[in-house]
Amino acid sequence: MRCWLIVPAAGSGSRFGGERPKQYASLAGSTVIEQTLARLLEIEEAQALVVAVNPNDHDWHSLNILRHPKIRISHGGVARADSVYLGLQSIADEANEMDWVLVHDVARPCVRVADIRLLIEALSAHPVGGLLATPVSATLKRVGDSQDLSATTIKTAGTVLETVSRERLWAAATPQMFRFGLLVKALKACRDVGVSPTDEAAAIERLSLQTEIVEGHSDNLKITHGADLALAEAVLAYQQQQQGER
Repeated sequence: MRCWLIVPAAGSGSRFGGERPKQYASLAGSTVIEQTLARLLEIEEAQALVVAVNPNDHDWHSLNILRHPKIRISHGGVARADSVYLGLQSIADEANEMDWVLVHDVARPCVRVADIRLLIEALSAHPVGGLLATPVSATLKRVGDSQDLSATTIKTAGTVLETVSRERLWAAATPQMFRFGLLVKALKACRDVGVSPTDEAAAIERLSLQTEIVEGHSDNLKITHGADLALAEAVLAYQQQQQGER
């Protein structure tokens, strides 16, 4: 089975804050992107690992891990879907229609290698593909516009309209694994109509295809805000203490 890895890493991380994008933030003795790529490089069957970076990003030149023979650099785009599409185009002359492509968030450095292997094994014979995800455990509220709170200057997030059942709801994570040909077709179809899907599964679903869920661990957290770095650091330390947790 042939597979390829793609890591969109062209985002500015505006919600994260800081002078540099979050992928270059310090984490456990290196950086977020180095921690993430190190785990992906443990997937020996991958033909290559394509990192899609902003054309104006010069920070990646200083990272030794990006000199690894399996890592390739491609230009990223404005949105995540653009970066993934450009990454796919960079391997179009080598990849076959039925090859697998695993797309992973650069800001998920705590993904367990065992979960990635589970995803690959579970979907190896699937015609479409799927993704790692975890069942939703929080109580979910649907929110509407705020009521008139003229007596206070504190801004609220809105008024609760209803409590949403979490039954059969799953929180999508990455990697997301799909056939090369289908993923190219799905992302191109989105580009043609000006739609920017937030993940690869959403693009595939627009082709009226069903994707499969593979349950992963909840510690595959995504670093979004600065405070998430401390959580990621704690998770990495825990995983290092536990033999075989990765």
